[in-house]
Amino acid sequence: MLDQIGVAHAIYPVRIDEERLNAEGPRDYARRLALAKASAAWTELDGAGGRLVLGADTAVSVDDSIFGKPRDADDAVSMLGDLAGKTHQVTTAVAAIQEGERAVRTSVSQVTFRSILSGEIEAYVKSGEPVGKAGAYAIQGLAAVFVERLEGSYSGVMGLPLCETAELLREFGHDVLAGDPERKTA
Repeated sequence: MLDQIGVAHAIYPVRIDEERLNAEGPRDYARRLALAKASAAWTELDGAGGRLVLGADTAVSVDDSIFGKPRDADDAVSMLGDLAGKTHQVTTAVAAIQEGERAVRTSVSQVTFRSILSGEIEAYVKSGEPVGKAGAYAIQGLAAVFVERLEGSYSGVMGLPLCETAELLREFGHDVLAGDPERKTA
């Protein structure tokens, strides 16, 4: 997605504990994990040589129930069954760290799924697409056929809200539209 807006980058996967804290809401959860990911990468890369480090995380929720990544196929079927025919919230946070300075932006979108037949859910889960996806779906993939309505950020639902990301980049001196060839982003 960073390629889409012309941001040079390298991907540096990190492992963090994604367990939800007691009474933590979707917004706080996504913001904490995005910052934890960016912080872990910044630390592991020993300050990233002055480059900007981004981290992002997404929480899918209905009311205050957060639907994380499915543990297995049965969990994915259960999640999708719970989301079918309802409107749910997708909260995605993106965090930036450079030279120890930190900032976080958040996008909240409303996604309405049509009613989904159990056979459709099973076929979708068999596709393998729900693996590793918050809420057990990828809007940019086959799950697009379930989406009846979207209010908010399509890129945020995909996992990186580009408007908010561009705002963060600009805050750290990297103007996406200026085409700065000297920018160093991790």
